[in-house]
Amino acid sequence: MATCWQGLWAYRFYLIALCLPIFLLPLPIIVQTKEAYCAYSIILMALLWCTEALPLAVTALFPIILFPLMGIMDASEVCVEYFKDTNILFFGGLMVAIAVEHWNLHKRIALRVLLIIGVRPALLLLGFMLVTAFLSMWISNTATTAMMLPIGHAVLEQLQGSQKDVEEGTDNPAFELQEASPQKEVTKLDNGQAVSASSESRAQKTQDHLRFSQGLSLCICYSASIGGIATLTGTTPNLVLQGQVNSLFPQNGNVVNFASWFGFAFPTMIILLLLAWIWLQVLFLGFNFRKNFGFGEGEEERKQAAFQVIKTQHKLLGPMSFAEITVTVLFIILVVLWFTREPGFFPGWGDTLFANENGQSMASDGTVAIFISLIMFIMPSKIPGLIQDPKKPGKLKAPPAILTWKTVNDKMPWNIVILLGGGFALAKGSERSGLSEWLGDKLTPLESIPPAATAVILCLLIAVFTECTSNVATTTLFLPILASMAQAICLHPLYVMLPCTLAASLAFMLPVATPPNAIVFSFGGLKVSDMARAGFLLNIIGVLAITLSINSWSIPIFHLDTFPSWAHSNTSQCLLSPSNSTVPGL
Repeated sequence: MATCWQGLWAYRFYLIALCLPIFLLPLPIIVQTKEAYCAYSIILMALLWCTEALPLAVTALFPIILFPLMGIMDASEVCVEYFKDTNILFFGGLMVAIAVEHWNLHKRIALRVLLIIGVRPALLLLGFMLVTAFLSMWISNTATTAMMLPIGHAVLEQLQGSQKDVEEGTDNPAFELQEASPQKEVTKLDNGQAVSASSESRAQKTQDHLRFSQGLSLCICYSASIGGIATLTGTTPNLVLQGQVNSLFPQNGNVVNFASWFGFAFPTMIILLLLAWIWLQVLFLGFNFRKNFGFGEGEEERKQAAFQVIKTQHKLLGPMSFAEITVTVLFIILVVLWFTREPGFFPGWGDTLFANENGQSMASDGTVAIFISLIMFIMPSKIPGLIQDPKKPGKLKAPPAILTWKTVNDKMPWNIVILLGGGFALAKGSERSGLSEWLGDKLTPLESIPPAATAVILCLLIAVFTECTSNVATTTLFLPILASMAQAICLHPLYVMLPCTLAASLAFMLPVATPPNAIVFSFGGLKVSDMARAGFLLNIIGVLAITLSINSWSIPIFHLDTFPSWAHSNTSQCLLSPSNSTVPGL
């Protein structure tokens, strides 16, 4: 019997993939409507995403098969959803990020900032969090964590080794998390055995070092997730939101773009990052802030060992190469073009030079990303000249370009491109089949709940759900439903879609929740209980920070206090309402 169960468990993913479609068949058979057919597809894909019986990208291809066969959409219409403008923005942004990573520019930035901030305990945590968050705004959270974690552990190993040297009398000082006892006292246990106070102190220092190591590891993975929310291309759920809004509300006037998102999410990220720093500092370093900030005699000498590790690694990078300088310049140009394309509060180059008949920019953020990427394929990686061909001695060849297709092909997460497309196809299918309208009608009783309370409840729901499911799958499943709900109760769709998108990045409690969590957990020194204890309160802090942002500075950015004309599904229902305020008390 045990062997039978083991066999079934070994084949569980095959069984789930085969049995789920059959188990759900009564729904489309009994209720023969397009709404039911679309619901069958969504439920099937949601369960496959949650169980990961199939790769996420493979599950995302289901609409290409199911929607045409069920009469929901033509195959040509479904396939268009898999490479929309949002996918282009993701693709172009990642190519720039790959160039930054390929030429080690991110590591140079990280080490330089750490040299500036210093290595006192609290400041070391803050330094790693700031660097990790900044880098994850532009490159993948996973790559940022994988780069920062070895640097952090190298510093910690040097600290621990230096503390041992100080105790043994050698001249290699480093700062200590706890002050050393000025005298070596001897205590007697009940059984008469003598125990040196220095042994107790050494054990205490080892425990303190372990806790500091745990805190630094969690700082890195948490700040990678937090930093990703600040920019539109920082993490995939942000792009899912933009794509869903453009798909569900084609007349929205490009309300979610790089500049508007940054104005909303960047202050939220800063607040959440600082609160996370304070919480992790209290949890792992204690309440003695004077000691945490390294105020005391001889601090300048004691911190040199850790500082030397960072300085040595920075020196090993050597001077900036031509490729690094070029990537830096192109990256700055990219960010400036993103911000000034269509900022909203002043005329941008997009809606001035390349405007359509409605005065809107014909160029998108994706256009800018692809433009900069193409330049990287053209620019040489060295100062123009000839180099020796290693394969053919005696022959000269041109230096390689800053970005080559082999590098892009090796590092591009093509599965995420397909996953994005599957989400957009689901949203369009929900709209075409009438499922979105049906859901909206069923959710009209929620109109009696205050909008702020609705947003908080939904954020908590998403934050819990994303601990067990991919954040991309979570936003893909929930955002169309939230949009329908908002339309039904005459609430600005972004008032619930924006906070829930951010909440999908609040996966702090479990190692399996995000790749950064898994990387940190795999390094050792952490238990699941450590991550859960730190992440639980951080989830609550995150929801509160998001609630603050959605009810304050995001209101003038997205005009959340009114119901927009582009969101009307029923022209009479919301137009007749004298006030459609989403802000409590207005």
